[in-house]
Amino acid sequence: MSTVDDILIYDGECPYCSLAAKALERLDTVGALSWYDSAAQQFLDAQFDTTPFAMFLVDIEEKQVYAGRSAAEELAKRAGTPHLVSSLVRDNYTQIAEVVGLASGRGREPDNVHSVYQLTSEAESVYDPLVTSSQHQSAIA
Repeated sequence: MSTVDDILIYDGECPYCSLAAKALERLDTVGALSWYDSAAQQFLDAQFDTTPFAMFLVDIEEKQVYAGRSAAEELAKRAGTPHLVSSLVRDNYTQIAEVVGLASGRGREPDNVHSVYQLTSEAESVYDPLVTSSQHQSAIA
């Protein structure tokens, strides 16, 4: 359907997270949409049978879903940061999330999901609406 290979699901009510997502969308193969978007909720429910509140990176080509600190580490790697930086992001993810939460006034803590998950067939079946929604968000932003 699209050339988008990766989708970032992020806290759309966090100005810092939104700014980072906008920067990532400059890459042609990365789309981003708010965790609060209905397509994101549908995808997360299909993948996890619930809608955990965290940052996610969906890699359709590798059929993997990176969550929490794993998503942050993978994004740092893909951005070309040195290994030391991506390791620091991974190792300090909880503290970084707390600081960003306090600075942005977020009223909830991220859920404790930090692994790399195989993309389920149910989640893969709702990937295209995820892409469409990310493209729509990008067009109106």
